[in-house]
Amino acid sequence: MYLNLHSHLEGRVRPTTAAELARELRIPTPARGWAAALTLDRPADLTTYLAKVASTYPFFGHYDALARITCEAVEDAAAAGEDYLELRFGPATHTRDGFDLDAVIAAVCEGAREGSRRGGGTAAGVVVAALRRDPAERNERVARAAARFAGDGVVGFDLAGDERLSPGLDAHTAAFAIARAAGLGLTCHAAEAAPARAALEAVNRFGVTRIGHGAHVADDPGVMRELAERGVVVEVCPTSNLYTGAISRIDRHPAPVFKRAGMRMVVGDDNPRQTGSPLRAEYRILRERLGFGEADLDAVVGTSLETGFMEPSVRAALTARRGSGPGVPPAS
Repeated sequence: MYLNLHSHLEGRVRPTTAAELARELRIPTPARGWAAALTLDRPADLTTYLAKVASTYPFFGHYDALARITCEAVEDAAAAGEDYLELRFGPATHTRDGFDLDAVIAAVCEGAREGSRRGGGTAAGVVVAALRRDPAERNERVARAAARFAGDGVVGFDLAGDERLSPGLDAHTAAFAIARAAGLGLTCHAAEAAPARAALEAVNRFGVTRIGHGAHVADDPGVMRELAERGVVVEVCPTSNLYTGAISRIDRHPAPVFKRAGMRMVVGDDNPRQTGSPLRAEYRILRERLGFGEADLDAVVGTSLETGFMEPSVRAALTARRGSGPGVPPAS
């Protein structure tokens, strides 16, 4: 069973779709074509990584294009054997005149539902992300819009963006309070480019139950121990962490350190179009490069079922399906 709990919609655009939409929307085609424009050549740093992801943004300001991109993202996950996909995205980046926050979120929710229908029932939930660089008032508007779609496609709330350029959290507390009151699951990108204490601050300030990436948590045993004792879950995305410079080599990813410390983990592929590493490849890295045995991987699946932000009916169906077979299929 494959549950993808950290995947960005902006990082799942098909190059063929980008080319078609570019013609329709009169968006200039990059000199090397869309496949090259969407793919990272080599590991760099978080700022470079996010700039590459941003190459998809021109397509996101149009309802039909955004619904199509979302639908195809879920279809692609289903074709890759994923049983559940949490798609996160930052709607404030994509608003335009006549295309407000509610319309942007509605397009994504519509696309997710259609993708699930076409993908043979692979379930998808939308995680709305506020952005670190944005002012408090804007992120509060994003949270209120996400709250209006709680139970109608949106399942969670996140804070994303360049942690190196915008490390502060104070301005975003009210946005998380709005999301929490709406019953949304709470996660936060933290300790990806900042020190370990950034993750602990997000837990204490926002009440998040999951931390996106958290690669530098392993640098501080005291913080890691406290997070483990409190049951905080780390969303690990090994290949992405290599490309953002959070780790220097795949075999130095801290997932084994987290495991030894008793930290709970789930897995995501972050921006698979940019890295070329979808969810199954991330599981292979855990198994083949980071020393995770079948029991370890099954524990990851169990944590994903327990702490995913999916609707109760989806959780029940996935739990029943898991009970009928192995948690993670053996390596192929």
